[in-house]
Amino acid sequence: MMEVPSFTLTRQMKEMEKELSAAMHQVMESGQFILGDVVKTFEEQMADYTHSRFAIGVGNGSDALYLALRAVDIGAGDEVLTTPFTFFATAGSILRTGAKPVFTDIQVDTFNMDPEQARTRITPRTRAVLPVHLFGLMADVEALRQDFDGIIIEDAAQAIGATLRGKPAGSVGDLAAFSFFPTKNLGALGDGGLVTTQREEWANAVRSLRAHGSRKKYYHEVLGINSRLDALQAAILSVKLPYLDRWTQKRQHIAKRYSDGLHTLGLEAVHIPVVPEGFTHVFHQYTIRVENRDRLQAFLKSQGIGTTVYYPLALHLQPALRDLGYHLGDFPISEQVQNEVLSLPMFPELTDSEVDYVIEMIGHFYGKRVG
Repeated sequence: MMEVPSFTLTRQMKEMEKELSAAMHQVMESGQFILGDVVKTFEEQMADYTHSRFAIGVGNGSDALYLALRAVDIGAGDEVLTTPFTFFATAGSILRTGAKPVFTDIQVDTFNMDPEQARTRITPRTRAVLPVHLFGLMADVEALRQDFDGIIIEDAAQAIGATLRGKPAGSVGDLAAFSFFPTKNLGALGDGGLVTTQREEWANAVRSLRAHGSRKKYYHEVLGINSRLDALQAAILSVKLPYLDRWTQKRQHIAKRYSDGLHTLGLEAVHIPVVPEGFTHVFHQYTIRVENRDRLQAFLKSQGIGTTVYYPLALHLQPALRDLGYHLGDFPISEQVQNEVLSLPMFPELTDSEVDYVIEMIGHFYGKRVG
């Protein structure tokens, strides 16, 4: 029996130990641990990578969402349209501003916001749309833009490097929020986040808000928070960023191997990820939809294969959000996929033999043999 983890950082850390140690040592010698030149350099690198005029490092991805919303004055009385099939931070960031999250359903094949349904949910109180680029595939922001002339904020936490008709995540909305949580495609050794935008006034607003609403030390113009990217994390991310495209290509290779192998099995019970024309997928997760999901997951575990379910309970059904007034049946596609999705092992250091073993065991579960 082969042991295949759902995710591990140990292989990458072993390969990069010397580079990362040297970067951290330089920061320690500088004595500058909060913001400073190292953070500024990484912000410039990210602005260039995302084709954005401005990139502002913050404490984590959740704060990046919140500060992007605050930068455009989203607050009490406003509605922000998003999806219920995502991590809790998407809706939580909206509620932190005092605004109301309004959900719209997803497309079953992409897991992303359905532009057709989104059109029907927009009201005069809709100040912003917050599409999520789930699992590494961008939502169709251009289609959303056709029906909405307000602010669009990309939740790009899982999609660094993804593109929509040649435009990278972080450049197609008015603002975008990124996460550098260690498991992300570009991950720090702790928490980290970033906001991108093309407008200087919004960039300046995020810079102020991340430092207690202060542009000048000890003078506070608005009520902000303390959310600054640590210099140590910025240094680590600057070392990793040049490797990101290579890692993305490896993820895409792994995804193709999964898709080709599962397609060959011809299993009606397994639906592989879809990549629409004009999109590139960076496969933060390789997520399939399957029949008998929980039994399959248990079987794979018994065979040494780690898998993860993102997300087992859609946001409109979460106890913490019951006051929004949603009920079972309101978003049928999200409710369907929450019971079907299973994310297979995915990280750049995954070997072909490990991928093939996962495919073989899925086939074994459904009574089909590889080859």
